[in-house]
Amino acid sequence: MKTINIPKAFIMFILIISFTIVNAQETKKLYDPSLDGMKQIKDAVSLAAKEGKHVLIQYGGNWCSWCIKFDAFCKSDTSITRIIAANYIPVKLNYDPANKNDAANSYLGNPSRFGFPVFIIVDGKGNVMHIQDSSLLEENAGYSKQKVTGFFSQWTPAAIKPKVSKPLPAKI
Repeated sequence: MKTINIPKAFIMFILIISFTIVNAQETKKLYDPSLDGMKQIKDAVSLAAKEGKHVLIQYGGNWCSWCIKFDAFCKSDTSITRIIAANYIPVKLNYDPANKNDAANSYLGNPSRFGFPVFIIVDGKGNVMHIQDSSLLEENAGYSKQKVTGFFSQWTPAAIKPKVSKPLPAKI
C-alpha cells in the first residue's frame, strides 16, 4: 500500500476554505429558529410605539430562496433601506419544521396561508394592519423596485394618518 504525502500547506488551504464556506453559510442565515416569535413581536411593537413607527415582519425561513432574495434586494437599494429605517422596526419571524411560531402565526391572522415570504405590518399598539402576499411584489425572477417601494410607502405611519386641512363639520 502506497502512502500519499500531502503537503501541510495544502491541508491548511483546504481547512481555511472549508471554514470560510461554513462561515459564509452561517452569515447568510436571516432567521433565528431559536427565537420566540411572540416575544419578537411584543418587543418590536413596544419599540415601534416609542419611536412612532410600525413593525415590518418578514415571515419565512432560511430554507426559502425568495426570503433570501428579498432581503438581498432590499439591502442593495438605499432608497428602500431608508424607507424601512425611517418607518419600520423590522422583524424576521422564523418558520421551519423545528419552530413554526404557531402562536405568532395565529396572532397575525394566519399569514402563512400566502406562502413565504409573507410581510405583515403591525402598528405600535400591536394591531395587524396589513398582510402582503410577496408574490404580488415580484417581477420576473426577482422583485420589482416600484412595487416594493409602493408597498412600503403605502403603509408608513404618515401614510396611514393623512393630514386634514380643516376640521370636520359638526353635522355630517
